Amino acid sequence: MPDSSAERRPGAGAAADPVTRSLPGGDPVLAARFAVPPVPATFVRRARLAERLSAGLHHPLVLVNGPAGAGKTLLVADWAAAAPLPGPVVWLTLERGDDAPGVFWAYLLEALRHRGVPLPDDVADPARAAEVDRALPARLAAHLAGRDTPVVLVLDEFEHVTSPAVAAGLDGLLRHAAGGLRLVLISRDEPLLPLHRYRAAGDIAELRGTDLAFTVDETGVLLSRHGLSLSAPGVRALARRTEGWAAGLRLCALAAESADDPEAYLGAFEAGHSTVADFLLAEVLEAQPPETQDLLLRTSILERTHTGLADALTGRRDAARILGELRHANAFVTPLGHDWYRQHTLFAEILRVHLRARHPGLEQELHLRAAHWLHRGGRLADALEHAAAAGEWELAASWLVDDLALGHLLAGLDAARLNGLFAAMPEEAGGPAVELVRAARALARWDADRGLAHLDRADGPAPAAAGGAAARLGGAFLRVLAARLLGSADMAENAAETAAGLERAVPEERLRAHPELSALLLAELGSAQLWEGRFDAARASLAAAAEVPGGTARAAARHESLGRLALIDLLLGSPGRAEAHAREAVAEAERCGLPPSAHSGVGHLVLAEVAFDRDDLAAARAGLERAAAGAGARHDPLVVVGLSVLRARLLLAGGDTCAALAVLAAAEHPAPADKPSPWARQRIALGQCAAHLAGGDPQAAVRMLSAAGGEGPEQAVAAAQAHLAAGDARAAVTALDAVPAGQLRPPAVAVRALLVRARAASACGDPAAAHRLLAQALAAARPDRLRRPFREAGPWVRRLLQERPALARPHGWLPRDLLAGLPRPDDPAAAPPVVERLSEREHDVLVRVAQMMSTDEIAADLHLSVNTVKTHLKSINRKLCATRRGEAVRRARQLHLL
Repeated sequence: MPDSSAERRPGAGAAADPVTRSLPGGDPVLAARFAVPPVPATFVRRARLAERLSAGLHHPLVLVNGPAGAGKTLLVADWAAAAPLPGPVVWLTLERGDDAPGVFWAYLLEALRHRGVPLPDDVADPARAAEVDRALPARLAAHLAGRDTPVVLVLDEFEHVTSPAVAAGLDGLLRHAAGGLRLVLISRDEPLLPLHRYRAAGDIAELRGTDLAFTVDETGVLLSRHGLSLSAPGVRALARRTEGWAAGLRLCALAAESADDPEAYLGAFEAGHSTVADFLLAEVLEAQPPETQDLLLRTSILERTHTGLADALTGRRDAARILGELRHANAFVTPLGHDWYRQHTLFAEILRVHLRARHPGLEQELHLRAAHWLHRGGRLADALEHAAAAGEWELAASWLVDDLALGHLLAGLDAARLNGLFAAMPEEAGGPAVELVRAARALARWDADRGLAHLDRADGPAPAAAGGAAARLGGAFLRVLAARLLGSADMAENAAETAAGLERAVPEERLRAHPELSALLLAELGSAQLWEGRFDAARASLAAAAEVPGGTARAAARHESLGRLALIDLLLGSPGRAEAHAREAVAEAERCGLPPSAHSGVGHLVLAEVAFDRDDLAAARAGLERAAAGAGARHDPLVVVGLSVLRARLLLAGGDTCAALAVLAAAEHPAPADKPSPWARQRIALGQCAAHLAGGDPQAAVRMLSAAGGEGPEQAVAAAQAHLAAGDARAAVTALDAVPAGQLRPPAVAVRALLVRARAASACGDPAAAHRLLAQALAAARPDRLRRPFREAGPWVRRLLQERPALARPHGWLPRDLLAGLPRPDDPAAAPPVVERLSEREHDVLVRVAQMMSTDEIAADLHLSVNTVKTHLKSINRKLCATRRGEAVRRARQLHLL
């Protein structure tokens, strides 16, 4: 049964305010984009086409294709408003600029919301114009497939979509939405969808130009609606000569209304493109009153016009009346709702040509007026385009800087569009704001030297106050970014301090309107501090950036900050915390709709490192590929070094020592960083040390560590491993003893240190200590499932496990080849019953006994006295019917107490 609810009707549930939501880049979304165009009084309802449209809904795709002016939009609009349809009608009129994947999908999702179609939380708006998460169409399709009634989605003016990526995503949405979607495409051109496949499957209904052409009878009705009464031969002649082209028929009817002999006039009319243009100018434009002609000519420079904007261009206050009259006369002006109108594209193009011929030089002045009006109305992106068209580059740059919108050149949905706009800025344009824009564009391309040169020129010989507080704040913000690229924490901190002082001189409401500036500044500051190893300061800056509220540009900074927090955790040896932060970073990118190429790459890199330490090499390689596809893979020093270290580890895992060393050598001086990073240099040295050890050259490994310097716990563990490989167990233990115990506690460090001590104890003939230390290493690795250290430690680990199979029984997470062939545990059925339940403290003691800890170690770990521990041990033996520690542990395992 047709759905008659408010959701079903095109006009129901429409917002009263034209701006229903801000796009991720900051531009408002006009509700008029989702309005079904109104049908004029002269419209001819053609039942044959409406019936075909309704029958077409038995197929997933309905294509209405024909030339400009064929009457496609009004046909579908009338049908959508009058026909009984199976579900809600969602209308979206596309425009130039919607060809970008991020823009297209953002508008499509907003159109669904505007018509009351609920969307799940995992369907997020895209964040950038150039790309979109490939999972978005799939998630949307899955949601629509579960609906009881299908959504009828009408995409008008689909000829603006020439992007294969958009077409592929739409094709996937339609194919996977099952019965939950009916797609109606209105287009002048052949869409990029694979129509041949739809035709072969019988999944498409098509209305082509020949179908849309007016018949003779329909032509007669149209003429009568315009008050014209032609003879049957006259109607047939006009229909034949215009081939039923709807716009041509309407043009002819409009022109003939004022003719003394309409039939003779129409009989003498010569068709053709140039003739149509002459006709539009001479018979339509010039037939209007002078003030109407002036308004049409002046507003032809706009893609859409508001009555207030039209008044600004004409210098009068009659736009509302004139546009209303043109609307009612159907004179090539389409109402968009809320005082917005759009001229017919062809009509506007012809008018612009005529404007240049009639008023040379006026077009530039009109663009400038439009720019000022749009800027006052808060439509910065549109204002910038008109200012650029007027050649007012200094004005456009000053608006971008004064509005604190420089961050939009670096992140958000408008970044690509704004960069493309200012790419056309001529060299002769000058001034502080122009240089700041040039600096931002250079830094966005990771060109720190050129960016700093433009910043120096922005400061230049002019007085410090010449650019105003906003310009100086923008300059300080960009210097933080330049400092991050160069790897200078001091420079970044000084610039950030300057920015903090300048913020007090900028209106508070302007700062609130652009939270991305603060978020990006803190994120870049934290990145610079991280590069120089100032982990505490970096953590504070990045955590503050992650907490800044705001839109998608801010969300991009939060994504980057969370990824770098994950990297700090990884560098400090806490894989569990690192994984949590990294997953949060990736989830933030998905929530805000960042495409894969806009990801910083750090979150995926950290997840790949954690996967490697868990010996999941397939996941590590997949994470490496995702990180390498991110924005900083070729330029961000943090990512460049991280990718090289992980690639080297994977190469070593595959036995290719030479390739691993080559990859690490290439990462020693990552551009554009001028200042070396202590931890980056040490990570590279650790990788080179591991490669030399794998190649059987421990002396080279020791030399490499000595040359790199550094006294951290990871360096001590690596040195100890090198000494062990050289056969000097005592030197290995000495290297570890020189490190304060607190620095060896993080899991990733503790596991490797304990394994070195266990191997050294075994080499020194102390098997009990070796077994005890191996048990402690297993216990430390268990929470994070750190398998790789045991595999890399060598065959001695398996030998110890064979000697004491009980060590491996609680650790089924170990690599299978380490566990293969070990004796099976005793049959649980043979285990004696527990005489009495163990207390919580007794269980804690028993866990540590199973880890081969001594009585003194258990007492220290649990903050108990040695005598108390001995009392608990006696009670444990009594309750488990055991006489020795080992027997108590075995029976506890049989009873699943451990």
